[in-house]
Amino acid sequence: MLKLTSQRLPQLKTETLVVPLCEDRVLFREASLVRLIEKTKGIRTFTARAGELLDLYQPEGLQTQRIVFAGLGSSLDLTAEGLRQAAGKSIRHAWHAQPGQAVLAVPDTNLPDVLRPERALAAMAEGAYLANHTLTAYKSVTKTVPLKSIRFMVAGAKDRNLRPILARIEKIARGTTLARDWVNLPANAKTPRELARLISRAARQAGVTATLMDATQLKRLKMGALLAVGAGSSHPPKMLILDHKPPRSRETLVLVGKGVTFDAGGLNLKPTGSIEMMKIDMAGAAAVGAAVVAAAELGLKKRVVGVLPMVENMVSGAAFRPGDIVRSYSGQTIEIGNTDAEGRLILADALSYAVKRYKPKHIIDLATLTGACVVALGDRIAGLFSADAPLRDQILQSSEETHERCWSMPLPEDYKDLLKSDLADMRNIGPGRWGGAIVAALFLSRFVGDTPWAHIDIAGPAYTKKAQAYTEAGGTGFGVRLLCDLMERL
Repeated sequence: MLKLTSQRLPQLKTETLVVPLCEDRVLFREASLVRLIEKTKGIRTFTARAGELLDLYQPEGLQTQRIVFAGLGSSLDLTAEGLRQAAGKSIRHAWHAQPGQAVLAVPDTNLPDVLRPERALAAMAEGAYLANHTLTAYKSVTKTVPLKSIRFMVAGAKDRNLRPILARIEKIARGTTLARDWVNLPANAKTPRELARLISRAARQAGVTATLMDATQLKRLKMGALLAVGAGSSHPPKMLILDHKPPRSRETLVLVGKGVTFDAGGLNLKPTGSIEMMKIDMAGAAAVGAAVVAAAELGLKKRVVGVLPMVENMVSGAAFRPGDIVRSYSGQTIEIGNTDAEGRLILADALSYAVKRYKPKHIIDLATLTGACVVALGDRIAGLFSADAPLRDQILQSSEETHERCWSMPLPEDYKDLLKSDLADMRNIGPGRWGGAIVAALFLSRFVGDTPWAHIDIAGPAYTKKAQAYTEAGGTGFGVRLLCDLMERL
């Protein structure tokens, strides 16, 4: 879908041409583009503020039907994310009733030192691809549809070094939209078995080995915490293992994703206002599954294993209860203080299994784990918990690069006392509501031993109720781009 073009403006034929524009300087060398930009100076209602768009129809002397000028604000504030958002917003603006096409002009001069033209191309390609996506499987009629073709007008478009940039972005962005599709599916279309089937199919198409464990195998492994959460559902729990294992790989990275395909809260039933969107509680598993697929498509030389525990947390006579004590895969016992603190239970068994089975150099889990993290950081920033400083710093660097923002949170030793139980090795919640995201992370830390580990709580940014520049309303696919960048760094 993403292609380069070496055509210059007078020869260019397209429905829509997108031209990024700063308030204070022109970002292009080509004379015809500079002359085109000059036409905007007499329009007082357009100042090229960040996020502002201006349409120019049937421009004289050109074979382009419409020019969309995309405001970037001041060049002093220009970032890769600014270009990503401008490209995304412009692409959605170009949609109409029939599949169309667009060309985006990529800036090639007067860019900040940290934003070379190659990085500008990557950012715009990412924003364009991610914006050109929607889930329409459940709609009978759609008024607008995504574009069938997106090209990038780049100085030196025939340069062989530029094509790999687009190829890389397309693989990562495709993984992000794949995760979005899985999150957006209704819960009746993604029971643990069905979600495992969907992710397995995508993995195998990419050359990843997919192994599914059923409830019988989980019982044999004594995964008591995972099985307890799934006990109330008529859809048995599963655990999917994805293994991207290139030849001669020496190190293993394990990614663990929370896969609660619907979270009713169990006997601690979620109230109206909270329960309606609990189909998204498998966003961690979606991100991990898509990231492993992307790792294979990118040809990553490192072994990457995805461990995806999948359950429904439902209510029935078989459901686990507050006050129950369950024995985890690690052998540690857990007193259930609240059945709605279920994600940490399935992650506990998955984490300890992954550490014992694969002996990874690093292990990272993604989970829509706590509302407390949303209270602390809002709905656009994930909480990052890790006692391993090098791993934490690498994740923060990837967060900055991709704008999938993470904020480092504390893991205070004395807070571990909040998990003490009189009857078991630990409780699954603390005694009160305060510090809930920290307590949940400390709970997980009990199951990774000495392995360098990070927990990323994506409860906020995994889903958006309102469309953003390059994300439609619904699942965001948060974590896929972050993990892909991180896998290339580690």
